[in-house]
Amino acid sequence: MEWRPFHLHPEYPPDGLPRVELVAKYGGDHFVQVRGMAEEAGLVMNPHPERIPNTRDALELGEWARSFGADTHERIHDRLMDAYWVEGRDLTQWDVLAECVADVGLDPVAARDAVMSRDFAAAVDGWTQWAQRQGINGVPAFIFDNRLLISGAVPHEYLERAVEQVLAMRCEDAGPA
Repeated sequence: MEWRPFHLHPEYPPDGLPRVELVAKYGGDHFVQVRGMAEEAGLVMNPHPERIPNTRDALELGEWARSFGADTHERIHDRLMDAYWVEGRDLTQWDVLAECVADVGLDPVAARDAVMSRDFAAAVDGWTQWAQRQGINGVPAFIFDNRLLISGAVPHEYLERAVEQVLAMRCEDAGPA
């Protein structure tokens, strides 16, 4: 699996969106349902209680880390995900991002300089535009075998069925034995 940056909500203010605004828009039941799916899958879902972050800086930080190799990108990606989803940290705050960078053995000052330079903005923008052209409108999004898109939080069974469907398509492509 390869993670690519997708700036889902560029319209959010730089310091994030108050969670109450999102609850008012989607209703509290939506978040209860998503939390239930996460728990069923054995995942912890404890996002920041007050703010939904604008993830622009975190996405550019990930692309900076990718410049050191896929393993480095994976480590910072996983650390940022844990910081937000498990620890309930606010990813709009540079002290939080700097701590995550240090946790994976990278230089927080160099990371901030790289993100503030916007040297990685084009990568984030390019992948975001690509994702939008593919019809991606939620996270996570999975593209199976370059054939089938699952976008947004869905029950685990949907992903299992997607794998089965792609395997069936491959068999059809192979033709009769």
